Amino acid sequence: MAHLDRTRAAQLMEAAGIDVLLLLSPESFTYATGAPAGVATMWRRAGAVAAIVPADAALPEAAVVTDLFQAAFRASSVITDIRINPIWVETGDIRGMEAQPPEDLIKAAWAKQGRSHDFQRPETFDASMGFGLAAALLAEKGLSDGRIGIEFDGLSVTDFRLLSMALPQVELVDASDLVRRLKMIKSPTEIGYLRTAVELAEAGIVTLRETVDIGVSRDALAGAWEKGARAEAARRNIDNLTGVWEYVSVGQNPWTKGGVVERGDLIKVDVGCLIAGYTSDTGRTFVCGTPSSLQASLFDALQIAYDAGLPLLKPGTPMSEVHRVTTEAMARAGFPGYTRGHFGHGLGAGLGSEEWPFLSGQSDVVIETGMVLAFETPWYVDGVGGMIIENQLLITADGHEIMNRLPSGLVSL
Repeated sequence: MAHLDRTRAAQLMEAAGIDVLLLLSPESFTYATGAPAGVATMWRRAGAVAAIVPADAALPEAAVVTDLFQAAFRASSVITDIRINPIWVETGDIRGMEAQPPEDLIKAAWAKQGRSHDFQRPETFDASMGFGLAAALLAEKGLSDGRIGIEFDGLSVTDFRLLSMALPQVELVDASDLVRRLKMIKSPTEIGYLRTAVELAEAGIVTLRETVDIGVSRDALAGAWEKGARAEAARRNIDNLTGVWEYVSVGQNPWTKGGVVERGDLIKVDVGCLIAGYTSDTGRTFVCGTPSSLQASLFDALQIAYDAGLPLLKPGTPMSEVHRVTTEAMARAGFPGYTRGHFGHGLGAGLGSEEWPFLSGQSDVVIETGMVLAFETPWYVDGVGGMIIENQLLITADGHEIMNRLPSGLVSL
């Protein structure tokens, strides 16, 4: 299912003076088309696939698709105006063909596909051909001399040169920010993915919490978390769990791999599950036994800062304001030198666990309904350990909904 909102896209393109988006990254291709980009995008090079989204809603979307994945595309996407870009993998389709000797059967199948006698597959894929196919689609829609929005953030210098050669008459405009602003507002389906993902992650945290004991290793706790998350997915017959990640730390050195639980140790749990590629992000802190006065003092400051920033997570609040208020609360709690680049971020189907926009002092983004954000106040102090309060929030029309259910305070075990 495609998640791109064409009405919002048209508004953003009109404001930017862009006639059409040409989306080349695998993530944006899937976001716009609802179909997998395919194996030819594994090298993070552009030109294997492309999604074309005109600003004029009367013009249908179009796509360049690799031949290996064209059947998957047709089954997954409502876009019908497509061009096929051949890649290195040999294929054939004999469905519906009469029985004949193998050599003749395959030859006839290739002829049915329209393969010429001198057809040769590329080493991987031919970016120039892919860009040329996109150029042909743009020309058919009368957009070959317009302003075309490209995500410059994900385009190499080499690929930009090839794209410019394929589209000599157009003005290529950086639409990286525009596409980010499209993706930051989630569709109901995307929100559902993120909700399920955080529910699985919390099921894993429950299993981890039950595993904590003196002598248990960091790796055993991380394994318990993953086992619990996957068990919950199996119990609920969830078949689109596509990955998990964890930053679990034990003891006084929060970024040191390994270690075993000792009495008084902090256990920092920062974890996420991916549903259909969409990642959750949750942070919790436990202590084996009773926290020391230092541990309690530092965590209390984080709680004060979190409680100060949380009410601001609502439509109309500048993200920079959330950062300012949270930072000032840390100062009032006794730590005026505490500085953190951001106190949270968007969530989605990006390459990592953190997605733009960020709750930072430099952000120019105003919070909008439909965002899903992670709001966090972490601290990593060698000699004490890792501490984090992090919840996943859905921004609603009148405020926010915390999608987590587990308590977020410092829990003694």
